[in-house]
Amino acid sequence: MALIVIGMLVFALSHSLTADPKVKNWMQQRMGERAYQGWYRLLYNLLSVIVLAPIMLYIWLSGTVIYSVSVEVEAIFYILQLVGSIGLVVSLLQIDLLRFAGIRQMIAYFRNEPLPLPPEKLQTGGLYRLVRHPLYFFSLLSVWFISPMTDTMLVFNIAATLYFVFGSLIEERRMVRYFGDEYRAYQAQVAWLIPFLRLK
Repeated sequence: MALIVIGMLVFALSHSLTADPKVKNWMQQRMGERAYQGWYRLLYNLLSVIVLAPIMLYIWLSGTVIYSVSVEVEAIFYILQLVGSIGLVVSLLQIDLLRFAGIRQMIAYFRNEPLPLPPEKLQTGGLYRLVRHPLYFFSLLSVWFISPMTDTMLVFNIAATLYFVFGSLIEERRMVRYFGDEYRAYQAQVAWLIPFLRLK
């Protein structure tokens, strides 16, 4: 289980550092403006996958069952997992998925199209009207309602939940810097991480 904690710490540090403006500026200077705008987002996502994949493989192949639920409750768990999975897909489709992955920037780079891409608009419709961070919320639904639950999965879930909480708070500050009063108004109207739960 210590390996999962260490792995998640490495993931959180690498993910946060590569998203830090100072690191981005440093990389921009090293790569050049156009290469940075065309490749950095994709490389950022690939690094995340590379770091996270061994953790998920270890969880899948190891672990001791610590609890399981009855068949009736398990059916409810499956429904909640399905809601989480569908919600996650819909949330991704409501934003520019290719841009989120960094693929649109790469295509623009190879086509010699203008970079950086035009500024994104603040997404406030659909599931983003329900909660400000639907990607995190529906991911949590998908990982917590699992039976049987192993000790390795439980440690991962706790670490992932903490990452989502602190990551969303960091993202909130970034969104306020980027969108200003428009995002502050959105914060005042829509729940943070759990639908209908409004925290000051």
